[in-house]
Amino acid sequence: MWRAAAQLHQALAGQILTASDFRVPRFATLNLAGWTVTEVVPRGKHLLMRVAGPAGQGPGQQGPEQRRLTIHSHLKMEGNWQVYPPGGRWRKPGFTARCVLRTATADAVGFSLGIVEVVRTADEDKIVGHLGPDLLGPDWDPSEAELRIRAAPEVPIGVALLDQRNLAGIGNIYRCETCFLSGVHPASPVSAVEDLPAMMADAKQLLEANLGPGRRVTILNPRGMPVGRMAGRPGYWVYGREHRPCLKCGTPIRRSVLGKPNGEEERDIYFCPQCQPLPG
Repeated sequence: MWRAAAQLHQALAGQILTASDFRVPRFATLNLAGWTVTEVVPRGKHLLMRVAGPAGQGPGQQGPEQRRLTIHSHLKMEGNWQVYPPGGRWRKPGFTARCVLRTATADAVGFSLGIVEVVRTADEDKIVGHLGPDLLGPDWDPSEAELRIRAAPEVPIGVALLDQRNLAGIGNIYRCETCFLSGVHPASPVSAVEDLPAMMADAKQLLEANLGPGRRVTILNPRGMPVGRMAGRPGYWVYGREHRPCLKCGTPIRRSVLGKPNGEEERDIYFCPQCQPLPG
């Protein structure tokens, strides 16, 4: 999401929209042609594209604040944004496009977006206000994130890390890799995690190491630089490596599932049973 926001901001910020096409029923008639893209920012796993309208065009609003809107999107599991030259041929099927924004210099297309909506910029808190501190954002506050996580000591740490209300930005891959680096089984309760600040610091370092181009890698050298991008080197410590030997102890990596107690949001977890023993 951070990469998508950076790419879209570079292509669209400061540009006037020549056309907009929202392929969702609620906003199908909304026309933002003539509006200026002011910035594109990530917030956790959410993308916020802020636009400013010409004077007196704020759909039915007149004041300066009412002339600022935010195009909010969430990729979920399948979505992505792509930028093309004006009129460029899309690399994905047209029927999967959910939002098309055109300027004189670029076309931005959001494919298979899990969420796409337009809200007043003043109302952004209604869609992202529930999120915890963003690991890659200017609001990152590890103390606040720790307080939120420790408020539910019985919750598995692997569930707590994915809960965006605690801290925003960690996905399943980073959850598994972070737990491995801390020697903690993802199913361990929060109360069993001795050094939560170090775990969050590891997650932040992994995220920051993967902001640039190239495949995602979580094996870093002592300077925090990815080493798994070298030919023949694995990119992850445990994720997706079921039955393969642990890179630290040689024990075969195992896979299981973990989610909320009611069975919701179950996702695969990968771990080393030797390096990450389950308490009890």
